[in-house]
Amino acid sequence: MIEPPAGELPGTVERNLTGPIHHKGPGPAETGWLELRGRGHGGRALALHRLTGLVIVLYLYLHLGVLSMLLLGRSSWSSFLALVTAKSFLALEAVLIAAVAFHGLNGIRVALLGSGIAVNRERALLWVAVVFAIAAGVFAGLHILGAV
Repeated sequence: MIEPPAGELPGTVERNLTGPIHHKGPGPAETGWLELRGRGHGGRALALHRLTGLVIVLYLYLHLGVLSMLLLGRSSWSSFLALVTAKSFLALEAVLIAAVAFHGLNGIRVALLGSGIAVNRERALLWVAVVFAIAAGVFAGLHILGAV
């Protein structure tokens, strides 16, 4: 590794070099964005937070596409409703609710930790978020599928 000049952060020189993209700074390697091995509970929470964020963004784009189907007419909308009211498709709504619940609660956990409040309760707050998200997903699944 090249020694940084005085007053510069480590890795600055490597990031400015030309050539193929390599891992040139702190943090996980390029393949480690969702990698769970070798991480603590905070790293796992971060990976799950990213994954639930992607699920939510994917749902929002899908939702916009569904709403645009209204422009195609009543017959198109009716055939689409037949697809999305199937039990297998409705089960995905429960997964979405669990993802939104975890993402929101983990965001609150991160905000509390970042502001210095409840730093000693990091793991407990994570478990609260996980348990509540699972409970919300199970309840939503039972409710959506008609068991409750």
